[in-house]
Amino acid sequence: MSDIEIGLGKRGRAALSFDDIAIAPSRRTRAPELVSTAWQIDAYRFDTPILGAPMDSVMSPETVIAMGRLGGLGVLNLEGLWTRYEDPAAAYREICELPEPQVTERMQQLYDAPVREELVAERIRQVREAGVVVAGSLSPNRVTELAPVVTRAGVDLFVIRGTTVSAEHVSDGGEALNLKEFIYTIDAPVVVGGVATYRAALHLMRAGAAGVLVGFGGGAAHTTADVLGVRVPMATAVADVSAARRDYMDESGGRYVHVIADGAMGRSGDIVKAVACGADAVMVGSPLARAVEAPGRGWHWGMEAVHAELPRGERHWAGTVGPLEQILHGPSRVPDGTMNLVGALRRAMATSGYSELKEFQRVDLTVSPGR
Repeated sequence: MSDIEIGLGKRGRAALSFDDIAIAPSRRTRAPELVSTAWQIDAYRFDTPILGAPMDSVMSPETVIAMGRLGGLGVLNLEGLWTRYEDPAAAYREICELPEPQVTERMQQLYDAPVREELVAERIRQVREAGVVVAGSLSPNRVTELAPVVTRAGVDLFVIRGTTVSAEHVSDGGEALNLKEFIYTIDAPVVVGGVATYRAALHLMRAGAAGVLVGFGGGAAHTTADVLGVRVPMATAVADVSAARRDYMDESGGRYVHVIADGAMGRSGDIVKAVACGADAVMVGSPLARAVEAPGRGWHWGMEAVHAELPRGERHWAGTVGPLEQILHGPSRVPDGTMNLVGALRRAMATSGYSELKEFQRVDLTVSPGR
């Protein structure tokens, strides 16, 4: 896209969000029941390309298990309340009941409790014994410390998720996390993010990532734009990283890296647009925080909200719309795109004449910026 002159000596690239684009069906239609929303990464196949974000308001061991049984993939936050407290019920109750002026400070205190290695192993064991794929998430600065515990416990998919993640993360102590060295020591596919640009994504692909998270996650509960001035127009970001995937396939002789959109997808239409822009799957938070089973009881927050020095998130009221199964697979009782996420994706694909997710990435789009 073309650059725009911000002022003398400074230019910026024009970029689009999901709100700026729309699907433009131009082929034959087909019946929704003939459409497949299946997605596979490494040896793991899922009926739906939806990942539950590793946020304490969304994913508990129980909801991770429920996601797996409903055909998706829940990702457990291995630095959250479930690995700091043997029974985090009291902490959840307090967070949900705190008056607004006290929320951030008290949440910081609750998350100041140490992550306990035995609880990391126990939560992974709990999910594994339920017979679903086990996916756990760590932030870049805790990977070196906790990865041995996670791998010994038998995680199937390893997620490294942060506001921004690069191929080499330098800690406060000056020690670098070299992702290329780390990834090849892990006997599990590694998904890494977030990134927002072609170049950053290409570096992660070259480091060996099986999947790349596009975006900064935590859209509804995120204040990164206000605090750091950092924001990702997701339609352009997903399309850019998809282009990096294509070029990396040529460079590597055919190695395919999955593009997973992460953030700014509060409703089913956003998920549809993410796939249309080139995403293989999506990682969502607020849509699942609205489930009656969600541990946040309608409140939604991420790890950015509890940073000890510079919080970049907040406790956000998402509300409750229905059971997790209805949110994913319907039937929907509301017309606003907060329920039957998979059904909406299936119908959008059918309306456009596509039967597979990879085909749907070729759908025509229209652009209406600033509508």
